Amino acid sequence: MSESAASSHAPLKLAIKFALNVLLVYLLATYLSAYFLLDGGIRAYVIVGSLITLMNIFFRPVIYVLTLPLRLFTTIVAVIIIHGGFVYVVTLLTAKMDPNLVRLEIFGGPWGWIVIAVCLGLANWIMKEMFK
Repeated sequence: MSESAASSHAPLKLAIKFALNVLLVYLLATYLSAYFLLDGGIRAYVIVGSLITLMNIFFRPVIYVLTLPLRLFTTIVAVIIIHGGFVYVVTLLTAKMDPNLVRLEIFGGPWGWIVIAVCLGLANWIMKEMFK
């Protein structure tokens, strides 16, 4: 799609986002009234839906940049946990095998597990990118 065609759809996309936010506010007020109270009828739904739409347009990019370090940190922690789990399962499986055939141990305590998990995660990411 050309840039001019994409920009010509921007008002339509904005109107759809606005309508969906108004609908969301209505649904919250209707079905989650134990947690969400909004008085003022349809005007209140439109006002709150408009504010949510404007917040998403203007403040979401700023918040996205400000929370980048936190999101990067949580991603790294998730990679370590996932690959640490993989290594743990592999060590359990190899422990049941004949030690003359295969022996796997991770040294260095928690730091050793973290180093191995990060290396596996990085290597798997590189391999995934290579074969795209």
